[in-house]
Amino acid sequence: MAKVLLYGAIVILVVLNIVLMMLYYSAKSNPYYVVYDEETKNALKRRVASLKEDLESELVDFDVEEWEKTLEESIEEEVMNL
Repeated sequence: MAKVLLYGAIVILVVLNIVLMMLYYSAKSNPYYVVYDEETKNALKRRVASLKEDLESELVDFDVEEWEKTLEESIEEEVMNL
């Protein structure tokens, strides 16, 4: 009985090692992270900074009261249609 349990444990460990090796080589061949060179990093940083400035300028021009009024009108119109 003890031999059967030992053989079963060995088989499970061998299968587990095979699965882990497959996962390791899969992750190694397709890394999740990407390494950029300095020029690409700088271009991405400039693009993000530009998008941030655009978003901030749009937020300055955004009128919350007008948006709320439009939203309330839209909700009232939907309620009337029900």
